[in-house]
Amino acid sequence: MWETLRNAWKVPELKSKLLYTFMMLLIFRLVGVIPVPGINSEVVTKLAEQYDMLGLVNMMTGGNFSQMTVMAMGITPYINASIIIQLLTIAIPALERLQKEGGEEGKEKINKITRYSTVVLAAIQAVGIIAALNNQTDPVTGLRVLDPGYNNFFGLLTIGVVMAGGTALSMWIGERITAKGIGNGISLLIFAGIISNLFSGILTAFTDVLGITAYGGTVTSFLILVLTALVVIVVVTFVDLGERRIPVQYAKRVVGRKMYGGQSTHIPMKVVSVGVLPLIFAYSFMAFPGTILAMFGDTPASRWWNNNMGQGHWLNLLVTALLIVAFTYFYASISFNPQDIAKNIQQQGGNIPGIRSGANTVSYLSRISTRLTLFAAIFLAALATLPTLLSAWQNVRIPFAASSMLIAVSVALETMRQVEAQMVMRNYKGFL
Repeated sequence: MWETLRNAWKVPELKSKLLYTFMMLLIFRLVGVIPVPGINSEVVTKLAEQYDMLGLVNMMTGGNFSQMTVMAMGITPYINASIIIQLLTIAIPALERLQKEGGEEGKEKINKITRYSTVVLAAIQAVGIIAALNNQTDPVTGLRVLDPGYNNFFGLLTIGVVMAGGTALSMWIGERITAKGIGNGISLLIFAGIISNLFSGILTAFTDVLGITAYGGTVTSFLILVLTALVVIVVVTFVDLGERRIPVQYAKRVVGRKMYGGQSTHIPMKVVSVGVLPLIFAYSFMAFPGTILAMFGDTPASRWWNNNMGQGHWLNLLVTALLIVAFTYFYASISFNPQDIAKNIQQQGGNIPGIRSGANTVSYLSRISTRLTLFAAIFLAALATLPTLLSAWQNVRIPFAASSMLIAVSVALETMRQVEAQMVMRNYKGFL
């Protein structure tokens, strides 16, 4: 990796792209220190530690939510809007035709719809979260989230506009990185926040060992934390690079005086093709009821939820694992269509060796997809429960979630692939 970056630094065009990417990420992090007016960030920080859903948002924004900066919503509304539009393209025939038959113009229209939906969704989420949190008070200071001057319609509207503006700026920075920098800009923004949280968490654990903080961690817990982080990174990297290659043989065909086909190739099927979406869906699904119940105060329903479905309870781990499995199969079913792949192979004059074209090819691809999905579901469920199990075993505070590590490793590998691909394009001299 370091050799690739060193070689890329010697190419002027790649050097400018790397510098542009770094500067845009720096701007993103610097803007993330500007506070939102009218909000007591200390109260939000304490409440973010109590609600699982807010902790998930805080993780995705690199700590900007707990500090209540203009980047508090981060790029999360864009991810939610993208998922919603992606699901709507399956449910609404007009959007499906626009995506499949519209070409570049259709993709641009869908991207425009996603951008507008992101800004609207960011404003609604910001106002909804702040208005709900304002019902809670800090038990020590008695302060609320909103300052008295902003506890009205125009105050909430101002906060919603500011946070939606931060999300729009994040989206613009991500798109600029994609267009003029290296890698996927939206993914790199999430990557920057996750790495920031990871380093701050490890630094906190190290200060615990030194006795600087009140937690008073042990050397054993710190070593377990570092070892766990390294093992998770290695395992996630190994699995993310894994793929099942389906061999395809294309028959020779003569068109005029030229002969086409006759070569052997393969269809790569990633082992974990669903990515991190099942984890995000499952976490959001589990965090939503507890967050809503907690906002109504100390009720029998909230007490039951905290006693039986709170973080660390075995029932919470079991339901989360089952939800991850279910969402993995659901997303795999809508993202992989064996009938379309079999049809494309047949139309191009190809076939899988030993498998008849048509229904047999569809059945073969479906069987392989089901097996890969089963492995992916088990792997993601095990990865999601690992931090909680370690916390219960050795009282080790894990500063990262399974989804964050999976995102970080995937983004880092994909960015390095793009750097290497551009290096190959510039170093290839051809045959003459």
